[in-house]
This record gives sequence, structure tokens and C-alpha cells, in this order.
Amino acid sequence: MFTKVLIFFGLLGSASMLHAQASPTASRAADLKVGGGFTSASSDYGHRFNGVAAYFDLDFTRHLGVEGEFHFIKDRSGNDLYEKTYEIGARYFRTYGRFVPYGKLMIGRGVFNFPAYVPGGLHPNLAYNMWAGGAGVDYKALPYLYVRGDFEYQDWGSFPPAGLTPALVTVGVAYHFR
Repeated sequence: MFTKVLIFFGLLGSASMLHAQASPTASRAADLKVGGGFTSASSDYGHRFNGVAAYFDLDFTRHLGVEGEFHFIKDRSGNDLYEKTYEIGARYFRTYGRFVPYGKLMIGRGVFNFPAYVPGGLHPNLAYNMWAGGAGVDYKALPYLYVRGDFEYQDWGSFPPAGLTPALVTVGVAYHFR
């Protein structure tokens, strides 16, 4: 009887090791897209600012990833005002066929170039901590090419006298590394 019990528990214990499921031979640790585009912003300081953007998305799971962005936007009136931002943060996305809508929360650093105080003088630029939130959609035009429409609201809280809150719209394209 003792031998039958040992054989039963031995078979029961080894049954968990005997399965017909194959282990995956290759899997991705992350999914990477790198892109750039045109940005237009309404700033609290001056006129409408236009410029360029560069970004990357590094997705770790089916719905979560990291986004990094760089914007350089300049005042159209020719007075050398510009805003330059460096941001990184979390992004949440869903996939619906070719459409990938997303939301993002980011922190970063913004550099503002002020107008010259005297004609021909220096243009002081100062850096400020900032945060940003936004949403957009990527469209999968080809397996390796995405087209993006993005809206972002920035808050430069320590910008004198009461902060700076530009709203940016970006249209761009990205290469998806497969």
C-alpha cells in the first residue's frame, strides 16, 4: 500500500512537468518608434509659435510605455523668441486596427529665449521645470510607418510672473523598428 501511495504522488508531482505547450523561442522586450514632425503652439508670451518636434515611444507591454519628446518652436514675428522643451514620461495606448490612440503624462525642462532688452543686445534665455499632459492618435500607414496627430498642454509653473501654459499641436511620422 505504501508503495502505491508513493507511486501516485510521484506521478502527480511529475504531471505538472509533462505538458505539450511549447515555450516561445523569441520575444520582444520592448517596441520602439522614432519620429519627427511639425509643431504649432499658442503661447502665453507673444504670437503663435511654429517649429519642429522629435519623439520616441518605447512600449514595454500591450498598453504601457515611455515617451520622450523634444520641441523647438519659434515666434513668427522675427523677434528671436523661442521655446525649447525636453520631456519624458508615461504613455497609455490601445490598438484598434490601424489606429493607436494614446494619452501621456510627462515631466521635463523648458528653455525660453526672451527678447533683447536693447536693440542689438543679448537675448537672455532661462530654463524652467515643467510638466505636460496630452493625447493623440497614431495611424499605422505601413507595418513600419506611423502617422501621428498629437495635442499637448504644458505648464511651466515657475515661469515669471504667473507661469507659462503653451498648447501644442504636432503632426508627424515615425519609423517603427520591427
